[in-house]
Amino acid sequence: MLPEVKGETMREKIAGVDEAGRGPLAGPVISGAVILDPAYPIDGLADSKKLSARQRESLYEMIVEHALAWGVGRCEVDEIDRLNILNATMLSMQRAVADLNVLPDRIQVDGNRCPEFACPVEAIVKGDQKIAAISAASIIAKVTRDREMLKLHAEYPQFGFDRHMGYPTALHKQMLNEHGPSPCHRMSYKPVRLACTNHLSD
Repeated sequence: MLPEVKGETMREKIAGVDEAGRGPLAGPVISGAVILDPAYPIDGLADSKKLSARQRESLYEMIVEHALAWGVGRCEVDEIDRLNILNATMLSMQRAVADLNVLPDRIQVDGNRCPEFACPVEAIVKGDQKIAAISAASIIAKVTRDREMLKLHAEYPQFGFDRHMGYPTALHKQMLNEHGPSPCHRMSYKPVRLACTNHLSD
């Protein structure tokens, strides 16, 4: 039986952490961190990639309202180009946990690698499909990043960010070759470098 303090059962506070935006050619990489409240279970949590945009938005609002704590961390394009995407992702995860207003006792990260934290941490492959807190973190990260990409679309409509969110689709590559990279593109990514070279040589 768990010990009780002031009439309440002590519970381990576990933060789930996940990222969105490792693969895109443009925009930031964004991580979410969530500590769920056992008193407010959220139905429908799943890997954000398997949810529709409408489902993600609905769950996002529920997480923000009912989670014990949630946080967001990000790394910008210049940091991605300078650090490489793996290190930038790890840094964004650290920033997401630092953004929590409740200190976790333990952290679970989606994937097979995890950054260093002040508390115990474990990497869980396909954690966004297995662990509710990681699923919640993936939704926070994905919705936050999609909203960011819609802002970038308003600034750079010629790239169609509202359709592909910066991922390397055929349309995105075509627009890159036609217009050349924007300031929000990741120059360390080969398709962007090639588009820049091709555009300058025209």
